[in-house]
Amino acid sequence: MKQKFTETIEILVTIDQNYVHPLEVMLYSLKLNNPDSEFCVWLLYINLEARTLKQLEIFSKKIGIELRPLTINKKIDFSKSLLNFNDYPQEMYFRLLAGQILPASLHRIIYLDPDILIINSIKPLWHINLNKKIFAAAVHEGLTDIMSSINSIRLGTKNSYFNSGVMVMDLDKMREKISLSAISSTIKKYHNILILPDQDILNYLYGQNILKIPEINWNYDARAYSVYLAKSAGKINTEWVMANTSILHFCGKPKPWQKENHTHFKVLYLNYQQMVKRILANQNNYKI
Repeated sequence: MKQKFTETIEILVTIDQNYVHPLEVMLYSLKLNNPDSEFCVWLLYINLEARTLKQLEIFSKKIGIELRPLTINKKIDFSKSLLNFNDYPQEMYFRLLAGQILPASLHRIIYLDPDILIINSIKPLWHINLNKKIFAAAVHEGLTDIMSSINSIRLGTKNSYFNSGVMVMDLDKMREKISLSAISSTIKKYHNILILPDQDILNYLYGQNILKIPEINWNYDARAYSVYLAKSAGKINTEWVMANTSILHFCGKPKPWQKENHTHFKVLYLNYQQMVKRILANQNNYKI
């Protein structure tokens, strides 16, 4: 009988204390809808409580995911950079510096924002050919792609405006081409006109090195259901999304776990959230 080998998909997340519960929901959806895949999730952080980390480790183990927390404090010295300005949280830049932070033995990783649901397999994304690019990412086009025009005017970029919430990263190329000094210099130069700082910097410095992937499959903007439906003449409806989309991204505000949010897929998110709460309720010493 032929032996079956499993493949570990490397995932990167960066959060602060406020996004712990959304991260749990995202991880649960990831494993639930990829039952045959093994995951190693690298959690980059600055300040998370020890109790929080312990709870995350217990939860991850329970759902079958390996969690590897990695504090940034000892990895990169921010003291001489501009990344510690009060108006720009440091966590938002960790994805751009992942090549420097993560072990050299890692060569590829998928970055995921915590405000995401995984509803189908992400194996095709993991195996995508980057064609010598540093990243693969999606553009939120149509009525939601106003940032491409804005970026062209204020930053002089010629490429489309890529969303940084879902990215495949070539870590070797990142180590070669991305530097803290370049990022800091860009912040200093454009500090007063940056709107989404880390995303603006990604597009300004590295936009030409990003492979464009279909947003409807890999970074579906959950706010824009009616836009996708209209542009596709009714094809990209709820049934299509549930069968063909792998990643639902709850971009912007309010978020689906907040009362103000009433987007098309909020009820789906709340269902996953409810399942996670049931798991957490059974964890020792865990209070929801």
